[in-house]
Formats: sequence, structure tokens, C-alpha cells
Amino acid sequence: MTLDRRLNAMRPDIADKRLRGRVEAETFVEARTGVVTAPVAGIRTAPSHDAGLDTQFLFGDRVLIFEVKDGWAWLQGERDSYVGFSAMEALSLDPAPEPTHRIVAPRTFLFPEPELKKPPLTTLSMGSQLAVASEEERRGTRYAVLADGSAVPAIHVAPATEQAADYVSVAERFLHTPYLWGGASGFGIDCSGLVQLSMFMAGIDVLRDSDMQEATIGESHETGGDFSSLQRGDLVFWKGHVGIMVDDRALLHANGRTMSVALEPLAEAVERIEPLYGMPTSVRRP
Repeated sequence: MTLDRRLNAMRPDIADKRLRGRVEAETFVEARTGVVTAPVAGIRTAPSHDAGLDTQFLFGDRVLIFEVKDGWAWLQGERDSYVGFSAMEALSLDPAPEPTHRIVAPRTFLFPEPELKKPPLTTLSMGSQLAVASEEERRGTRYAVLADGSAVPAIHVAPATEQAADYVSVAERFLHTPYLWGGASGFGIDCSGLVQLSMFMAGIDVLRDSDMQEATIGESHETGGDFSSLQRGDLVFWKGHVGIMVDDRALLHANGRTMSVALEPLAEAVERIEPLYGMPTSVRRP
């Protein structure tokens, strides 16, 4: 079986040591561990800021680094196994404490101290993972404080073990978020990124791209051709696209027409998309 280069670190010149005997490469290397320290790390097809964006890793995500060259790392995400190139400025090789919490708001601010009047250091997306050292309250606002003294509003975090009961409710919180090809964060997101991040917050780890999701998530659901038997949480796939049913008629999806996460009647989406990309290829029920 041919291995998917998106999920296996392999190139003609270098490959993951764990793939020895399965692929050919000049050198096999053992990965170093790293962690994302930027709000998002863009994972690209080549070591260049001009290269296409395949996906994004979030603050606190753990990565396996196989090569560092000219300020770029060739790496693999531990959570979803995606392989690509990231600028080293978004990463750290220093040991990081195990995350205790994660961001549950679509976006939030990281302040230099527990004080909302201070200019924030940066912004963080839902799904970002933090090691919270303590909590502090100032003027009625509680903060989750990190070891370096920086802080986020406590209302915007939850224990890392806490899972959303309904991934669709998570996805609905991204309504009107800008569309970004390869985006996987609250700052900009694409169709399969919306599925992956929403499911992650509900404790379900799924693969990144829509073709991977169509092949692996849940079970195939036969619609009879008229899409009359769909329910909340069903995933409707087209070639290169996926949307989430919020009920038996409405589809939530990040799309290039509105350039946002939008809610649209499924029947209208099918009619609009068909001339460009054909009819839906399948429905999956997680």
C-alpha cells in the first residue's frame, strides 16, 4: 500500500526512522520533539512563506521535528500526524510542561499579567493548549495564570480533559469566521479545519483533509438520493469539500462563496455547488 506523504514523514533524501523498511530514503532520522509557541504555526508545502498553506498547528501543539534548515523545520504534528514545513520562529525545542487547560472561546487574549487593561501579548485560538499554574481574580474578573505570569480570562479556558458534549455546537460558534484555505483556527478556517477543530473540542481526533475525513469518520449513511434522512451532526462531502448538518435541512460550512463559515440550506448548497464540483459524493454519520 502506498503511504500518504501528508501523514508520513518521507522524502527521497530523508525520512522518519520509524519508516525504515517501508520506504526508500538516503537518510533515516529520529525526530526531536518540539512545541508550537506562536498563536498558529503555518504548515506549508515547502520551506518558504510563499509556499501553499496546507494546515495550521495551534499554540501548545506538540510536534516531531525531523530536519531544521535555513530557519525552517520539516515536521509532523503529534495530534493529527500531518507533515509539512513550519518556520522555526513559531516553535520551541525546549521542554514544555504538560498542558492542563485549553482555550474554549473561539478567540481570546493572552495578557502579560492578570489585568484586562494591559495591552495583550498576543491572541490565541480555540484549541490552544496551556499549562495553567494558578488562578487570580482582579476586580471581579478571574484569570488563568501561566508560569511566566501571563494570563488569559479564566472563563475562556477549561481543563484539557473536559470535552464538549456536541461537536456541532462548537462548530456553530465559528459562524462568520473568515474562510482561509489551510486555516485551522479561530482566526481563519477552511471546511475540513472546521470539522477537525470542532471534533477535537468534543474529544474526537480526526484527520485533517476532507478526503481523509470522508474515508475515516463514522459510517456511510445512505440518503436515497434526496437527502431527506439527514440529522444533526451528519457530514456531507463533495470532492474537496465538507459541511456539517445542524439539523435535517441546514448545512454549516466554511466556503469560498461567502469567504466565511456560513449557514445555508443544504438544497441550495447542492444546487449551487453541482455545476462547479458535482453532486455530493457521500454522507458520513460520526
